[in-house]
Amino acid sequence: MAGQDLDAERDAIIGALGPVVDGLVATFGPLCEVVLHDYRRPEKSVVAVAGSVTGRAVGGAMSEIGMRVLARGDEAADELNYLTRTRSGDLVKSSTMVLRDSTGAVFGALCVNLDVTAVHRAHALLGGLAGLGADPAHTPVTTFGNDIDSVVDVILDTHRLLQHHNWAGLDRERRLELFRSLDEHGVFAVRRAVEQVAARLGISRASAYSYLSQARATADPTSQGGHS
Repeated sequence: MAGQDLDAERDAIIGALGPVVDGLVATFGPLCEVVLHDYRRPEKSVVAVAGSVTGRAVGGAMSEIGMRVLARGDEAADELNYLTRTRSGDLVKSSTMVLRDSTGAVFGALCVNLDVTAVHRAHALLGGLAGLGADPAHTPVTTFGNDIDSVVDVILDTHRLLQHHNWAGLDRERRLELFRSLDEHGVFAVRRAVEQVAARLGISRASAYSYLSQARATADPTSQGGHS
């Protein structure tokens, strides 16, 4: 199928899902948010939104969850019924369903976010009264923002925290691991991300591109198919 025909098909799918976004929120109420993403514009992927759980807006950027889907390319799969936390501490139950065209190519996602903070508190209260104790499971924090730069910054900060070293304190292999991990999380699928990472690490843009190239060259061949 020609490129223009595929774009028209993708536009039609996006258009058909617009009423679904509003309909789901009307059904589940104010604690529900539905976000429609078009990954052809990663920095402004949000094309429709209803509800306000994560504060998304049309023209906003994807979260690191979206970056992860984008990094996996056509190998991406739906992620259903997972828990995460917003930066403000709200507990959110989410599902991310990828959108494919007739060739099977992933080009977007429909995301449903449900604020279950009150439900979780009630569950903890009832569990405490029954002597069951708190759920020890750790729920990861996800950055939802309308600015792609802030999302990239948070991912980079998280990786630097895990490394427990600044850039100068990393040997070559750990530097490559850092770039490989950022790449696997979809950071470099975003425009200007290499320049942003270079600035945050205090290295030149040329060095950042060199490390990214080396990281990709030495990556596990079975994992390289996810890049797009």
